Amino acid sequence: MPSDIETFENIFLDLSRTPGRFRFAPSGMGWRPTTGEIWKMANTELSTAQWSRAARGYELKLFTRTMGIVQLDGFELDDLDRVKECLKAYYKVNLEHREHALKGWNWGKAEFSKSELYFNVANKPAFEIPFAEVSNSNLAGKNEVAVEFATADAGGGGTNEAGNKKKKKAAAQLDQLVEMRFYVPGTVKKGDEEAGSDAEGEEKEMSAANLFYDTLKEKADIGEVAGDTYATFLDILFLTPRGRYDIDMYESSFRLRGKTYDYKIQFENVKKFFLLPKPDDVHNMIVIGLDPPLRQGQTKYPFLVMQFKREEDMEFDLNITEDLLNERYAGKLQMHYENPAHQVVSQIFKGLTGKRIITPSRDFSSHHQQSGVKCSLKANEGHLFCLDKAFIFVPKPAVFITFDKIAHITMSRVGGSVSASRTFDVTVSLKSSEGGGEYQFNNINREEQSSLEDFFKSKNLRIKNDLVDDSSALLAQALKDQDMDDDDDVAAARGSADEDEESVDEDFQAESESDVAEEYDSAHESSGGSDDEDGPGGEEDEDEDEEMRDVEVEVREDGPAKKKVKTSKK
Repeated sequence: MPSDIETFENIFLDLSRTPGRFRFAPSGMGWRPTTGEIWKMANTELSTAQWSRAARGYELKLFTRTMGIVQLDGFELDDLDRVKECLKAYYKVNLEHREHALKGWNWGKAEFSKSELYFNVANKPAFEIPFAEVSNSNLAGKNEVAVEFATADAGGGGTNEAGNKKKKKAAAQLDQLVEMRFYVPGTVKKGDEEAGSDAEGEEKEMSAANLFYDTLKEKADIGEVAGDTYATFLDILFLTPRGRYDIDMYESSFRLRGKTYDYKIQFENVKKFFLLPKPDDVHNMIVIGLDPPLRQGQTKYPFLVMQFKREEDMEFDLNITEDLLNERYAGKLQMHYENPAHQVVSQIFKGLTGKRIITPSRDFSSHHQQSGVKCSLKANEGHLFCLDKAFIFVPKPAVFITFDKIAHITMSRVGGSVSASRTFDVTVSLKSSEGGGEYQFNNINREEQSSLEDFFKSKNLRIKNDLVDDSSALLAQALKDQDMDDDDDVAAARGSADEDEESVDEDFQAESESDVAEEYDSAHESSGGSDDEDGPGGEEDEDEDEEMRDVEVEVREDGPAKKKVKTSKK
């Protein structure tokens, strides 16, 4: 018979980081950590208990009536008898010993219980997934089901206790499992009744993956939320994530239903709400900021972007009683709406979430009297809106930058001269305390420069205008080019002097030309020249040529050469 209180040291509650002291008592049980809040549970709350091998030794898993599943890890093997005796004596509960499959196979059979999904291998559970930890599920393929788990800062569906428990468990460790995918092949029959014919049998068959998906949604409370919807909007165009979704709005959450993906989002995860008029004078955008962001596989969406036509009107009646409206939403919601679609949706979101609607700043007006300017962020085209305390770029990737995080703003242009450039760039540099980095918004129309500069100055933002610096650089380059031209003139003057020094070579070239001329004259003479060239003086030239041909040079060993002249006989 155990004593009134049984104590176990170094026990971890729900995968917590720090251990604590766990105690059994006839009135209930409790866990006190070294630092943190104390956890307690009454004796009437316990339903069943399981003992199994775990990462930190042995685990005691408690199945409760209203608090979900409680995991106590860190027991020793010698504690089994004491735990079993306490549960039997205090709570009249038998401790079930469960062994897990250790073969390492990744194929088996999925079984749904009241609180968990068991994945069995060779009739032994390989792992269990508590339904309270499942945040969403989608059909990722024809035979593939994706299961998403609650993250550290995410709330979940179901009751508040389950939601708080999700936060407590998921925030316990740095490394978290965020998604798991099951491949479910084959088909199954919808009901237990046997089909009367082959045709009827085909009508009752459905994909095994669809049955798995539907069952998981029902068990994990991630499908249709219990109770009536307050409002339903059909076929709403989303720019981020891309596609058309139906929106179901409930008391504390809203759901996006698409052809492939479904999302359930708590209102407490909505941090910001924007209503932005698109500069095309045709559409308006509603932007919802989420924390934690929406996940779609490896992609995160911190902002949802919806688009509506400005001229599209909507008449809408809330699915809510007048008593409930006056009790909870007095002054926030109306029973009947008859306005443009974007105003109706934004007003209902505002009333249910309690978030104010953020609109563009009145201090900014573009060249075309718009609230935003068209630009590009990397390879994505979009619009940059100037708010009272921040910038926001939409639709994809949506970027939100508050003014208090900005170190300075640089206005610059890439390529071309200042006069010929039609666009410029705005680079927003963040403070080092915010992690540094920068965002460069490209291809902004040149006409928007003055309006943007005036807005930056009105918000006391530091501006580095590289457009002026570029003009100064071009002026300096022009002066440098002029100096180089002057140097070329000096070099040209020195070149003429060099030509005077090389006059000897030119004389030599002249002699060569005269020799060529003599040869030409000789050739011309042999071929019979004209009377003009045989005029006076022509015979004397012939005599001089003959004298030149009669000159010989005699080389002597004992002295210089001696000229020997032969005279021709007349």
